[in-house]
Amino acid sequence: MDYEVLMNGNVRIGQYAPDFTATSTMGEIKLEDYKGKWLVLFSHPGDFTPVCTTEIIAFAKVYTYFKQLNTELLGLSVDSNASHLAWVFDIYCRTGIRIPFPIIADRNGAIARKYGMISNDVSNTETVRNVYIIDGNGIIRTILIYPMNVGRFIPEIIRIVQALQMADCETAATPANWIVNQPIIQQIPKTFKALEERNNQIQENNNGMSWYLSFKEPSEKCKNDVDKCEKNL
Repeated sequence: MDYEVLMNGNVRIGQYAPDFTATSTMGEIKLEDYKGKWLVLFSHPGDFTPVCTTEIIAFAKVYTYFKQLNTELLGLSVDSNASHLAWVFDIYCRTGIRIPFPIIADRNGAIARKYGMISNDVSNTETVRNVYIIDGNGIIRTILIYPMNVGRFIPEIIRIVQALQMADCETAATPANWIVNQPIIQQIPKTFKALEERNNQIQENNNGMSWYLSFKEPSEKCKNDVDKCEKNL
């Protein structure tokens, strides 16, 4: 365990996600249960609160799309498991929507503090709206932090997972505002000869601005792996 993570909860992109074992609405779970799958771990300030309720419902409605991207969802707050169960049952009774993913009951805040989900300048007890996108190797790939009074935009979280998976599949990068089926950015040439070849390619194909910024179409394999979710949105 990284000492800085242990003491300050200062997790960073590129680190292994801190391990945990927790009680949840679907029984005991461990981070290692998600090995080989992508994971969206998100915290919410509290059960039976309006913004959190809209978010939980929104995540539930698109859960199957995350599954198609080999991605699981996992919620967390410092409320008790009994409170979580009562909340998801109330949502089901009033809307008919079942929450198909676990919600961790982090009563002592151990996981929340390990991940840096509690902002002491906002609250010493409630978690803010953090999102951690963790890949199948257990590496934190994205961290998003929202204030308590602003709900998350779930389609953007899906898009980030798609962009990360595309970038990994192609060993490339995605440009600003990238969405599925759009061109991706080619790797920058590492030699002068490759630079000249790239400039010639751009002149022939009109697929870039300069040697350091050019685009290509994703391979069919990578497109098929990533855009199967997009077709259903």
